Amino acid sequence: MTADNQTRSKVWLRRVIEVLLVVALIAGIRAWQQRDIVSGAAPSMQGVLLDGKPFSLAAKPAQPVLVYFWATWCPVCRAEQGAIEAIAHDNPNVITVAMQSGSRDEVAKHLGEQGLSFAVVNDPDGRVSAAWGVHAVPASFIVDTDGQIRFVEIGYTTGVGLRLRLWLAAVLG
Repeated sequence: MTADNQTRSKVWLRRVIEVLLVVALIAGIRAWQQRDIVSGAAPSMQGVLLDGKPFSLAAKPAQPVLVYFWATWCPVCRAEQGAIEAIAHDNPNVITVAMQSGSRDEVAKHLGEQGLSFAVVNDPDGRVSAAWGVHAVPASFIVDTDGQIRFVEIGYTTGVGLRLRLWLAAVLG
């Protein structure tokens, strides 16, 4: 093997090791973020929407439900909120939870400033989030018609990805 080939081999080996380290780091972060995430049957969720209407997540919803945890202070949530708004506009089975984002009025003000109208349960003390094991936002759960959590995503996801998961939950459930 020539010196030039040995140098190229070392460069490629180093790149492969770097990629593996990045993958391991990302996997570790995701595992830490999802350490307490619930699976199986969706926890009960009851509360009052910002508009004053009572909300209760059905034990066995007629259609799959997107349960989306977010926060006013979360920049990733802001990047994703347009997709959530569009999905909620097309699908009545979307409930969002404003995690530790202040009072009802503060959350309503944020929604107004952002031009958002999706249904929100305010979770100022984090009790609802804790019941679902949410430590990081955004967090998306797809609950199927059997009341089972079918898909979970922590961090940014696309509107297309969420719509696909809702569709799959309907087909598979």
